[in-house]
Amino acid sequence: MTFLKKVDQNAERWLLLVFYVMLVITMAVEVLRREIFSYSSIWGEEIVRYSFIYLAWIGASAAVKERAHIRIDVLLHYLGPKVKALVYIFGDLVMFAVALVALYWSFETVLVSAKFGSVTDGLRISKVWFLAAVPLGFSLMIFRLVQSLLRDLRSLRDGTPVYEGDKLFD
Repeated sequence: MTFLKKVDQNAERWLLLVFYVMLVITMAVEVLRREIFSYSSIWGEEIVRYSFIYLAWIGASAAVKERAHIRIDVLLHYLGPKVKALVYIFGDLVMFAVALVALYWSFETVLVSAKFGSVTDGLRISKVWFLAAVPLGFSLMIFRLVQSLLRDLRSLRDGTPVYEGDKLFD
């Protein structure tokens, strides 16, 4: 398997692992510091908060990739493969349009923060690094939506069943 194929398959997983480990370790250290030493820091709370924000946005991209977002699909079980593919394509196009608008406005927020030089309270780091989680998440979602659209168009063309994500229950 080539490097790019591995990155395509696992990029969100790796990023989620990094931010989750950072969140858990920082939270554990802060709890121990607070309970044992009666001392806590403001930067620990900030690292946990911003790690969680990155987790949420990267997780949203991973959910787009795996078609794991919540949806009501009762009617889809009664549709043929071509109609089902058309429904998924329509849903992806709507989500794509929303993601483009959200990407524009979230990027605008990052630019305003950069213009005024706002920094975090505890870490004293530019807020741009943390506000960038939102446009990064929407950019990843747009990338995964394009992949999904291409996959669904192939399914529509070939008449094969559309990818619906992993099933939790049958």
